[in-house]
Amino acid sequence: MTQHPDALDLDKKEDQRLKAEVFLPDDYQPVEDEPFMNERQQEYFRRKLMDWREDLLAGSRDTIESLQDGTRAIPDVADRASEETDRALELRTRDRQRKLVAKIDQALRRLKEGEFGYCQMTGDPISLKRLDARPIATMTLEAQERHERREKVHRDD
Repeated sequence: MTQHPDALDLDKKEDQRLKAEVFLPDDYQPVEDEPFMNERQQEYFRRKLMDWREDLLAGSRDTIESLQDGTRAIPDVADRASEETDRALELRTRDRQRKLVAKIDQALRRLKEGEFGYCQMTGDPISLKRLDARPIATMTLEAQERHERREKVHRDD
């Protein structure tokens, strides 16, 4: 059974209301000596992911506007080619960011389900430093390195 879009909006609003109850000072930084993925850490990463997501979406909106406004006839062939190259690069960048937004959404889902911060390969906690640097990380640094070594070995075959 699928939920009505309005029901999803209500879920989001309820989730936001519940999360707003977690007090988080502006200068809060997760530290290793507090319980892993406690409410404050979860809220810290939720806000970090949501802010990152909003920045990416705002950039996408700006790109769409500039591409719509930027359609003009450029008589010089070299200038037109340069502008087309710039547009292609911008679109590739936005496509990568679209994929990043999907990964952010997955991280937010893991956060909601209580799986955020734990390695998908080993189940071990991912270091707070790694999560702070890359909040979409799904593996510990060691598991990621093993994964990349295996990938490289298979690619070289």
